[in-house]
Amino acid sequence: MRWTVHGERQIYANPWVSLWLADVQQPDGCRLEHHVVRMRHLAVAAVLDDRRRVLMMWRHRFITDTWGWELPMGLIEPGETPEQTAAREVEEETGWRVGALRPLVYAQPANGITDSEHHVFRADEASYTGPPTELNESDRIEWIPLSRIRAMIGRREIVSGGSLVGLLCLLIDTASEGR
Repeated sequence: MRWTVHGERQIYANPWVSLWLADVQQPDGCRLEHHVVRMRHLAVAAVLDDRRRVLMMWRHRFITDTWGWELPMGLIEPGETPEQTAAREVEEETGWRVGALRPLVYAQPANGITDSEHHVFRADEASYTGPPTELNESDRIEWIPLSRIRAMIGRREIVSGGSLVGLLCLLIDTASEGR
């Protein structure tokens, strides 16, 4: 069943996010205003080395006041492809330059309220170029054995949506590869 959009009006905006009110009519005829969060889209990179370890960052998120492991990720800049963003973010945030990237999964993490898109890529090689140039992203960077990921998710050490989607798809990928 499709909802009908009669119009939208912006009520807040900045370079990263905007909030809109949509005048919508539900299939049962009920008409209401629905909040819509419009966001710049995100690129994520799951980098796996030849020892079956994934490149991750330990970071604090002030909004939830929590610490957790995350994959490198960032907002797609104007004129940049999602793949270019993923490669750039890995190097800026970790100091590792990835080789070839290939699409792993595409997700819309909360499409009932936001238009945010997550483009997740996989890389199977990376070379160290030096310390990260983005100094505000993480406390430490580690190559974590893929075999530890499920338990880390269970302990809520990995909770970021982009990281969870990417890691779960990476686990599926590697299981189907017999690696």
